[in-house]
Amino acid sequence: MLAGNWKMYKNPAETAAFFQAFAPVVADQEQAQIVICPPFVNIPEAVAAAKNTRIGIGGQDLFWLKEGAYTGEVSAPMLQAAGCQWVIVGHSERRQYFAETDETVLKKTQAALESALTPIVCVGEGLEDRESGATENVLRAQFAGGIAGLSREQFARITIAYEPIWAIGTGKTATPAMAAAAHGFLRSLVGGQFGEAAAADIRILYGGSVKPDNIKGLMAQPDIDGALVGGASLDPASFAAIVNY
Repeated sequence: MLAGNWKMYKNPAETAAFFQAFAPVVADQEQAQIVICPPFVNIPEAVAAAKNTRIGIGGQDLFWLKEGAYTGEVSAPMLQAAGCQWVIVGHSERRQYFAETDETVLKKTQAALESALTPIVCVGEGLEDRESGATENVLRAQFAGGIAGLSREQFARITIAYEPIWAIGTGKTATPAMAAAAHGFLRSLVGGQFGEAAAADIRILYGGSVKPDNIKGLMAQPDIDGALVGGASLDPASFAAIVNY
């Protein structure tokens, strides 16, 4: 699975132009599931542009209640009604800038599943954690608080994204071996909580300065099942090169 997170970039016209250039170049790609998560205001344009393609559309966040007096928020039923099939939950930027916690990640994940959305649940450590050797402790805590509370049936319907915060938008990338070690550790946590079959089946994506020139090395690792791509997904040629690596 190769997912593009556009963050706070592009307007509706730019979204349409992207799909016009991108869709034909990946039309023959049948091995990878392709997902693009544009800003909320671009979702209708993206859904229309992705019609009759294999490209899925997702939201970048959601609120855990279906409706209410929560100014600025968007619910899972709203995303589903707009044509989304996916939603990113707990991205590091949501944790860093908007006080996202493991508790809210769990609530949002459950809300997404209730509306038949597939959540891409993000976990990952910061630079200080990595340098101090605390990566596994951070991942264990995020897994325990944000994922382990799911039922087995719920867990079977999610995707996990490992995104080392120190490698997001910095140009730094975890080496394939570093990424694979973190993915392997996460898979072991899954096995302990949900069983070995679930550990074998779960898709764990890598996110952190993924580019056309490093995607092949990352994807060669058995425990890496795809990528959550940020900046490189904004350019149709660049993202197509990643999808068609």
